Amino acid sequence: MNAILFEPSAERIAASNWTAFRDGWASRDPAVPEDARGLWRRSVEDAPAFWQELRRFAGVIDEGDPEPALQGQAMPGARWFPDLRLSYAENLLRRCDDGVALIARDERGRRSEVSFAELNQQTAGLAAFLERIGVGEGDRVAAMLPNIPEAIVGLLATNALGGIWSSCSPDFGLQGVLDRFGQIEPTVLIAVDGYSYGGKPIDVRAKVADIARAIPSLRAVVVVPYLEEAPDLAPIPDSVIYAEAIAGAAQRPTFRRLPFDHPLMILYSSGTTGKPKAIVHGQGGTLFQHLKEHRLHGDLKDGDRLFYFTTTSWMMWNWLVSGLACSATLVLWEGSPFHPDPAILWRVAEEERLTQFGTSAKYMDACKKAGVRPDQFDLAPLRSLFSTGSPLLPESFAWIYEAVKQDLQVASISGGTDIVSCFVLGYPTLPVRMGEIQGPGLGLAVDVWNDDGQPVRGEKGELVCTRPFPCMPVSFWNDPDGSRYRAAYFERFPGIWHHGDYAEITESGGLVIHGRSDAVLNPGGVRIGTAEIYRQVEQVEEVLEAICVGQDWQGDVRVVLFVKLRPGVALDDALRDRIRKQVRANATPRHVPAKIVQVADIPRTMSGKITEIAVRDIIHGRQVKNTEALANPQALDHYRDLEELRS
Repeated sequence: MNAILFEPSAERIAASNWTAFRDGWASRDPAVPEDARGLWRRSVEDAPAFWQELRRFAGVIDEGDPEPALQGQAMPGARWFPDLRLSYAENLLRRCDDGVALIARDERGRRSEVSFAELNQQTAGLAAFLERIGVGEGDRVAAMLPNIPEAIVGLLATNALGGIWSSCSPDFGLQGVLDRFGQIEPTVLIAVDGYSYGGKPIDVRAKVADIARAIPSLRAVVVVPYLEEAPDLAPIPDSVIYAEAIAGAAQRPTFRRLPFDHPLMILYSSGTTGKPKAIVHGQGGTLFQHLKEHRLHGDLKDGDRLFYFTTTSWMMWNWLVSGLACSATLVLWEGSPFHPDPAILWRVAEEERLTQFGTSAKYMDACKKAGVRPDQFDLAPLRSLFSTGSPLLPESFAWIYEAVKQDLQVASISGGTDIVSCFVLGYPTLPVRMGEIQGPGLGLAVDVWNDDGQPVRGEKGELVCTRPFPCMPVSFWNDPDGSRYRAAYFERFPGIWHHGDYAEITESGGLVIHGRSDAVLNPGGVRIGTAEIYRQVEQVEEVLEAICVGQDWQGDVRVVLFVKLRPGVALDDALRDRIRKQVRANATPRHVPAKIVQVADIPRTMSGKITEIAVRDIIHGRQVKNTEALANPQALDHYRDLEELRS
């Protein structure tokens, strides 16, 4: 088994939400297991009972009949809590007092607080404005906003009316925004006048005007001043300043309680293989799943301070917002995570007394390579560190315990936009093992299957979920017969959710994600996860980042590794040899790249994930179908017509 890096104390386990939940369930059903793995098995075998217990434990505000919890067993087709009605926003705004709901920080040094009472009042004001211009059940409200309080107000106000929310960050290009919002025909657009990144202010008013003119369904554009206190809105048609829109607000919104699966939000696939899929998520499934992940797996408690470095384009923003349902304070960061200095987020962690800190695996690796030492800050309140976006490498686990804090639950988590949550994540009552995700989510029948559809242990295979779960998408937008939805998740194994991750269940019961299935390499017919190669390559000091793809070559596939090196470092034969030796010594000869090529940049999506598919397409002379999905599409220029790939 992999080495144990952290074990929670008996006192910590006893004080956890996990233990309180388990004890409460066991008081009604003495057959409920005490051990964590047993509790997961029970939650899968009797999923309706588990979700009923979660509803009770979390104190969900709802009405109607909670039985049956599950109607049908088909995927897709099963329905959760068909006779229950609720409001997602009402459950997040249950507090209406002077306690701090939101703390907003940004790279420009600004800080502001929003109380629960103020959050209720702003939500009521915006909901009243939206209702006045005709937003009702099923209408869409789109937002091009940074990670600021007004974005959270927008989501809550939209749901309070029964509308459907959709957001993206303001760094998207015009076509990228239209590829998303153009599909869903929103009634209202909420946008900023601009944003700042890396110390550079970026005015987006012209882009907002172009968007407004290109979407005929829009009735109004609400503009949130961010760069300027009083921006000129003359070029933007039908525009109104945010403060004017929310003026004259009631103290609390009126919440419409609607069916469990009523649409809450529309998220989008990365879109690197074509126009992004518009994925519709229901309010009940999202709320229940996030309550489970926050309270049970993340041990989030009333008064905790939850932070996740994210943009409004990434599903982790939606995940973060749901922390309000636990009466936690959300700490928001807007801007570069390395400006004005590489340690800024850890300084925020100290100053805001964070109890849970979330970020990407790539951020951890960047901190390590930049020589950042988080342990120079007072992180005493910090109990949990969440990491997602890509697999957290074993060496990154070790670095966290060496350079951040030893008394810390490191929870590598993995799921996706498709379920607006996680399939696998942390267990606050179990040890943390080097390089492992602690386990599958409660209530989720997660497994790993081989190509023949058989479960495997200790071998790599496809991550699947074999039974219905509440946070499955309600639908895809503009997919009336459900054919695109079924093709996305249920074609590979009929009736079984196929997630598209290449994974492995370990001896301890934990999991390792080896990368996306569609990026798996296949030299000589042997499947290799790219994460296995990245783990080794990123140990080489000169390498800042890498991306690895398979190139069709002489009737087979050869492994090609592209590396971005430290400034001033050039790739020579000696460095290539060291990289190959590192891979060969710690993986297998089949993992060793046939070609290693230096590039100036690595292409990534708006949520920061590297995109192997785009690189694979471009080196094979195929068109990358949607460069608007990339944060840095110009990076692809480095991969066209490379002489090194012709021999």
